[in-house]
Amino acid sequence: MIHLTNITRQHGNQILFDKASLQILSGSRTGLVGPNGAGKSTIFRLITGEEEADGGEISIGKKTTIGYFSQTTGEMAGRTALEEVLAAAGNIAELAASIAEMEEAMAVPMGDDEMAALLERYGNAVEEFENRGGYDLEPRTRAILTGLGIGPADHDRSVEAFSGGWKMRIALAGILLVNPDVLLLDEPTNHLDVESIVWLENWLVSEFKGALLMTCHDQEFMNRVVSRTVEVANRTLTTYGGNYDFYLKEREIRREQLMASYRRQQEMLAKEEEFIARFAARVSHAAQVQSRIKKLEKIERIELPPEQRTMTFEFAEPPRSGDDVVAIDNLAKSWPKEDGSEQSVFGGVSGMVRRGDKIAVVGINGAGKSTFLKVMAGQTEASAGDLTIGANVHTGYFSQHAMDILDPQKSVFDTVQDALPTAGIGVIRNLCAAFLFSGDDVHKRIDMLSGGEKSRVVLATLLARPLNLLILDEPTNHLDIQSREILLEALKTFTGTVVLVSHDRHFLRALVSRVFAIDHGEMIPYEGDYDYYLGKSASQGE
Repeated sequence: MIHLTNITRQHGNQILFDKASLQILSGSRTGLVGPNGAGKSTIFRLITGEEEADGGEISIGKKTTIGYFSQTTGEMAGRTALEEVLAAAGNIAELAASIAEMEEAMAVPMGDDEMAALLERYGNAVEEFENRGGYDLEPRTRAILTGLGIGPADHDRSVEAFSGGWKMRIALAGILLVNPDVLLLDEPTNHLDVESIVWLENWLVSEFKGALLMTCHDQEFMNRVVSRTVEVANRTLTTYGGNYDFYLKEREIRREQLMASYRRQQEMLAKEEEFIARFAARVSHAAQVQSRIKKLEKIERIELPPEQRTMTFEFAEPPRSGDDVVAIDNLAKSWPKEDGSEQSVFGGVSGMVRRGDKIAVVGINGAGKSTFLKVMAGQTEASAGDLTIGANVHTGYFSQHAMDILDPQKSVFDTVQDALPTAGIGVIRNLCAAFLFSGDDVHKRIDMLSGGEKSRVVLATLLARPLNLLILDEPTNHLDIQSREILLEALKTFTGTVVLVSHDRHFLRALVSRVFAIDHGEMIPYEGDYDYYLGKSASQGE
């Protein structure tokens, strides 16, 4: 379907690809992995024609339809959510009009050859219309919107009423509706909650029959959806015939084999060079010396790929808090509405956060998880009830909005230094390096950073302080898989208390020991890990 052959591509001084090749075959499910900046998104743009390769060849089947979801939604205005998604299926509407025209033409007398040609065109159009789901377009549109978390009550809302994250869902729904031959997804789970991620996962596995090429920072999603992994690194594309977990194991095996081959070659080269150096001046060995020099010139030297940088940090031992960290009694929160009334977010919430707990706050989108964390962190006041912070509790709060309040004119170094005013330059630089800001990178201005880089800056300013209660709202949202793993390991060894919201199921499974589920305005505590919660909530829903 799509073939990239011996592709070269350079951005400024950076060579992304040097004679790299990739095939996307019908029905294949491929995940792209690799460090940020290696060229994953460039692959998508080369396929869609947004960028051109400097060399090599890109061939795409003539009738191949491509759907591309990126992290930009484009302009959305003047339509409802339903109309916006239906508009994405413009080619299906055009097919419907074409079919109607051909049906009218069939009622007009014509020659046998002309009728045969018309019937052939008509049959091809009807077949494509059926394959694209043309006959149930609106019901499918509503089902996709609902699956992605936009319920029936919001289908007829104006797109202008939706925030940026919800517009991303509308854009994704439009691309899924088209049901293309090749689906390109660049971080599709970034703006989804767990329920929507599970729905998309099931849709891709059960409903979508085309080829899939995707990047994703959600390890569990990758494992369940893809059957082939392509690593984008070191100017090339390396294929692994399995999911993400298979890729991790196979990559280590290949690296060990490469290291062994490298060591053997280095030993051989050292012996040959020693022979040449010892006998270079002897006439009696001139022929042998020249033979070995020619031999060395012909040898293809094995190169070891550079080690990929990852975040590396450890928490300083936090001060010990009291055993009762947060006591919650009949807590409620409402937000004022435009008409003067109040919209209840949650009410009657009670519970206890104990020292050393690792608690996940879960619930459907809009249940009030983030608001609950804000109340706990003192970012907003409760409307009713009591929330009591225990003795000697030092709280740190991370949210996606924390990135918005970073001073865009300040550098990474200055921002971290502001959080640790008494620390020396060496300590600040070491902390910046732990979060992948080394050398001149520490002087980058905040407004020049990507979302993932800003997220790392906020985490650096938060985690370096002597805190014993971390309240984290989607801390993994902009981090790649490797950085998520480092953060996960650090939180697992953290001796303080953690309360978090996350849509990364792998992260939750590996970390949490208790679950607070917010459901229909109430909070239900589950005294077990994330899998225990899933099992209990599933049995209660039966």
